[in-house]
Amino acid sequence: MPKKSKAGTDINQVKKQNQKSAQGQNQQYGTEFAEETDVQQVKKQNQQSKQKNQQQQQ
Repeated sequence: MPKKSKAGTDINQVKKQNQKSAQGQNQQYGTEFAEETDVQQVKKQNQQSKQKNQQQQQ
């Protein structure tokens, strides 16, 4: 017999739906941020930062 809330909702079914929903959102955000990231620009900024740090240490 499924666990039911006071309102008669199947608790396990709700948990399954929430889990599926959360998984879908994570995939969406991962793709969204990946599309907006310019890898070459990030590498360039990292290189500039590294050079700046080396100059400050000398």
